[in-house]
Amino acid sequence: MKVAIGGTFDPLHDGHKRLLKKVFELSEGGEIVIGVTSDTMARASRNRVVLAHKVRAENLRQYMAKTYGAKVRIVELHDRYGVTLDEDIDYIVISPETYEVALTINELRRERGKKPITIVKVEHAKAADGKTISSTRIKAGEIDTHGTLLH
Repeated sequence: MKVAIGGTFDPLHDGHKRLLKKVFELSEGGEIVIGVTSDTMARASRNRVVLAHKVRAENLRQYMAKTYGAKVRIVELHDRYGVTLDEDIDYIVISPETYEVALTINELRRERGKKPITIVKVEHAKAADGKTISSTRIKAGEIDTHGTLLH
């Protein structure tokens, strides 16, 4: 099995960890490919301060090794698709807001004569207030990485 996921992952929070757990489960010991947005892409789309790509990638590498004993391949994303258009991949794990991107990936794969990737959508992790755990909320000081309310 080869499973892909992509994101900015800054900071790494319980919502990301829920996605990564699904990635690990689907991989069945096979390859895990994590696309991590480039510094340029992360800062342009979010218009905020983010950790350097190298730091975010290493945080993911260490988390997956420590939590699951899994080695992962990190690829730097310079667009929304990364290696998904060219490589044979069995599953792509996404959150609800990236579902449309996954559909586009499969459409572009079809145009290239590649088989579609099975899309696995994982629902958002919820904070203590019932709202979604998100990097935006964490950076705004509303919640911590586990969804605990800070004020």
